Amino acid sequence: MLGYIIKRIFISIFIIFAVLSLTFLLINLAPGDPSSMYVRPEISPETVKLIRHQMGLDRSLWIRYICWFREFASGNFGISFSQMRPVSDILRQATINTLQLTIIVFIVQMVLGVLFGLFSAIKKNTKIDRGINSLLLIFYSIPGFWLALMLILIFSLKLGWLPSSQMKSLLVADGILLQLWDRIKHMILPVTVLSLPFIAYTARFVRGSVIEVLGQDYIRTAKAYGLSKNKILYQYALKNVLLPLTTLIGLFLPFILGGSVITDNIFAWPGMGQITVQAIFAHDFPVILASNFIAALTVVAGNLISDVLYCFVDPRIKI
Repeated sequence: MLGYIIKRIFISIFIIFAVLSLTFLLINLAPGDPSSMYVRPEISPETVKLIRHQMGLDRSLWIRYICWFREFASGNFGISFSQMRPVSDILRQATINTLQLTIIVFIVQMVLGVLFGLFSAIKKNTKIDRGINSLLLIFYSIPGFWLALMLILIFSLKLGWLPSSQMKSLLVADGILLQLWDRIKHMILPVTVLSLPFIAYTARFVRGSVIEVLGQDYIRTAKAYGLSKNKILYQYALKNVLLPLTTLIGLFLPFILGGSVITDNIFAWPGMGQITVQAIFAHDFPVILASNFIAALTVVAGNLISDVLYCFVDPRIKI
């Protein structure tokens, strides 16, 4: 197991390096100049050259790549072109804000997805099953940006029940409970938008797995021995259903982070999605590369976690 994990870590490092190198090449070949945000008609050409020199844009692409790789390998993400402060400081707070959403979304979609899928499988081919499947199809099909705008229109503008943007209100009374409730209200809409498609996906996956497991020979044998339906379902069937579900655990987080790009910008949530989009429009190369690094690291780590968990859940699996 340890040798397998070490081998996968080395492969993952190579994959992340390849992704970052390709990203560096693409953003440097893309049209647009990061120094243009500081250039004004009244600025002299000498000042423009000085700005480009300070940003390292007057060097060849190959030299810039070597300098970037040397700094990046040492853990230095550089200075943001647009905000003129260390990229690590920008991403540290943005990552914390994004994790607040993704962790809650992950828990919500796993719990509700398993419950919906289990209940739908138990009521297979009934009106309840068809109703749940239709509802899940709607959840999965609704575009996230449209749903976000509709929720803001209804619950924020029309009813005034929930805030439409940011992480907290400008004026919040003192007290941990009041501040916590304010944060929860700000999270309800973005968590809903991010959770619904994953709830549908998980529920459909669990439903199919439960129906397949309930048709196995050992389940029929358990029924023949007179075991109760609840014991068969929760003690035997559900354990085998959770086995393939572990493969989805590591894959959900990257998709949730991808969905947060839209959600963060619509709800003005100061997370990785908003930071990344702002960096792209500003041609902020250091921030783009650093955020891409976090995204690639999340994908690779998620896949590794899924493989390792699968081996722990099912001892029959050999590396």
